[in-house]
Amino acid sequence: MNRNTLPLPEDTNTAGKDRFSIFYGWYIIAAGTLLMATCFGIIYSFSVYFTALQSEFAWNRAATSGAFSLYLLLVGFFSIICGRNVDRFGPKPVVLTMGVITGFSLVLSSLVQNIWQLYLTYSVLLAAGTGGIYIIAMSTASRWFYRTRATAMGILGAGGSLGTVVMAPVSAWLIVAYQWRTAYMLTGILAWCLMIPAALALKRSPAEIGSGLDGNPRLTVKPTSGAVKTSGFSVSRALKSGSFWYLSLLWFWFSFCLYMVITHIVPKAQDLGLDPMRAAGVLSILTAVSAISRIAGGLVADRMDKRKLLAVLTTVMAMSLVWLAAAAEAWMLYPFAVIFGITFGGGDTSLIAVVTDVFGIAKVGTMMGILMISWGLGSALGPFLAGWVFDRTGSYGGAFIMAAVGLVLATFFSMKLKLENPSQPAVAD
Repeated sequence: MNRNTLPLPEDTNTAGKDRFSIFYGWYIIAAGTLLMATCFGIIYSFSVYFTALQSEFAWNRAATSGAFSLYLLLVGFFSIICGRNVDRFGPKPVVLTMGVITGFSLVLSSLVQNIWQLYLTYSVLLAAGTGGIYIIAMSTASRWFYRTRATAMGILGAGGSLGTVVMAPVSAWLIVAYQWRTAYMLTGILAWCLMIPAALALKRSPAEIGSGLDGNPRLTVKPTSGAVKTSGFSVSRALKSGSFWYLSLLWFWFSFCLYMVITHIVPKAQDLGLDPMRAAGVLSILTAVSAISRIAGGLVADRMDKRKLLAVLTTVMAMSLVWLAAAAEAWMLYPFAVIFGITFGGGDTSLIAVVTDVFGIAKVGTMMGILMISWGLGSALGPFLAGWVFDRTGSYGGAFIMAAVGLVLATFFSMKLKLENPSQPAVAD
């Protein structure tokens, strides 16, 4: 029997054990969760600062959302750099550098006097500091787990959502009590205090501690004796596959919709009469629900075809956006926040896990970095387009309907995916 097709063992005496009492992969998840919570709490809270920035500088919604759109566009560029550097140098030095930059970007953002300065300090510097954190956390986790890979990624994603649950209302309170400049200054200091220690805990792979996938030394994906040879599937071959382009379009439309909502849900809530704290609460509900859904989505995705799961979630997500487009009263935002949170949380977890399923582990950091170009384009266009539509029509309705149509297309793309290089870890002799 070919060693690369040997069945995985059931529970053995070595499974889940290491020279550490707890498999170090879970420390990786803890550090990654802290990083995700910090960075995404900062990123998603831009919506909370939206009205304060617009009011102080008299910017329209297109110009204000443009700062966030430029940030998201640059995320794709920096994700490629981070993906390559993590595959080459490991996650620790890359994340240490990013943590320092993130803190400086927010401290400098607290001092801006005009829009071009905000575009430089927030859009450019923050993208350099946080732009690759998603790729780093997910690709690093994928190298430590096999059976529970989607679950592990779901926990990481939940960290990002829970960060927003905390950061959004805290930022709203700081803005009301001390103004937005102080809020950004304190957030920058917090980023240093959390990101730098988390970076120090990161390790590239189980091989660094003499272990294997899931803590079982007998399970490995390294191209050595007893291991599956994933290195034969090159990045160039992946880029020529139909699945890569379907995934690119899927990532584009998913991020287009997600960041359109994340950026404009608080201004939308305020337009419907909610005060700043209650408006931020809508965002907190959305992200809190998504945190639960990320973990639940990971558990489900580990047990079924992730492509089918994506198709279901994107369909329901599209329906929720039609509801949001029709929302004329504040109470309608709450069921939307719950449904959208469920679908985007589970969908995001499945979307990441399916990349490894389709292309294998060997170049997962690089592949996710490349796919982030599509993610960045979609996430940049969505918020800006919504702001532009609002400035000209006085409503977000047309933009939300466009996003719903895009998600219907994403449903089709998810069903077209093929497993180009499905890597099954082998049992070492």
